[in-house]
Amino acid sequence: MSIYRNTVWFLKGLQEYTKSGYEAAERRFTAADLDVSVNGRSFIITGANSGIGKAAACEIAKRGGTVHLVCRNKDRAEEARKDIVEQSKSENVHVHLVDMSSPRKVWEFASGFSENHNLHVLINNAGCMVNQRELTEDGLEKNFATNTLGTYILTTALIPTLKRSENPRVISVSSGGMLVQKLNVEDLQFEKGSFDGTMAYAQNKRQQVIMTEQWATQHKEIHFSSMHPGWADTPAVRSSMPDFYEKMKNKLRTEAQGADTVVWLAVSDAASRQPSGLFFQDRKAVSTHLPLAFSKSPPAEDQKLMNLLEELADKFKN
Repeated sequence: MSIYRNTVWFLKGLQEYTKSGYEAAERRFTAADLDVSVNGRSFIITGANSGIGKAAACEIAKRGGTVHLVCRNKDRAEEARKDIVEQSKSENVHVHLVDMSSPRKVWEFASGFSENHNLHVLINNAGCMVNQRELTEDGLEKNFATNTLGTYILTTALIPTLKRSENPRVISVSSGGMLVQKLNVEDLQFEKGSFDGTMAYAQNKRQQVIMTEQWATQHKEIHFSSMHPGWADTPAVRSSMPDFYEKMKNKLRTEAQGADTVVWLAVSDAASRQPSGLFFQDRKAVSTHLPLAFSKSPPAEDQKLMNLLEELADKFKN
């Protein structure tokens, strides 16, 4: 990774991704954008038992949405559901147990869900940052399996269901960390060289942004977006990036501030008027590349990513 990219990104982060960055951006928000009812609309949120996913689920439930929490751990999911019901005063909160790192289980869930429910908005929020290279039972590198392949399969499998709904949307919670990575389709599962979990995660987040752009081109009936929540104080940040957390903890955003743009993209009319396929930060479309960072990949590489994911995903389809 280039030292230039890393330095520029960190300075940008200190200015924009922190709590003070959110507070500065918030001054231009239109409060009425979130003054909406989404009664009758159905939302899936992956990784919704804590952090940004849970905060977004709570805000959507408060506005009358039917919320489907997709989580891996039963106890934590039930605990989160209880909290969300309590805070939102809505019983329309449902738990589905799915391990997003297991492609077969993701296909299975999407297929069953489509038979029994309608869906208006999919929020791909589940994330994983494993700092040592670890393989799943399917022999897949765990970060890639969860962040990239899991997101690809779930979205692809639910596209037909989304297309049957009015004003369907797909939002992927990416990360500003992707700005330090150029797409590398030659080593999707980090088999070459030394393994760095933070960089693997950033590469996955770059892949999510490219998937979003590709889907937006292919499926005009659905509004796709990706977003960066900023640097928020979440359990995932505390456990996966303890050094970063210790240094930055007084500057981090709250979970609600991190989730604000997710909610805005999921429920507001203003968001649906934006072009499909963009990358958002604090309710505003921003560039997916740093100036002079040489991180753009040619269209053929972006297409190759989609082809490789389709090929891999099909191997696990029941």
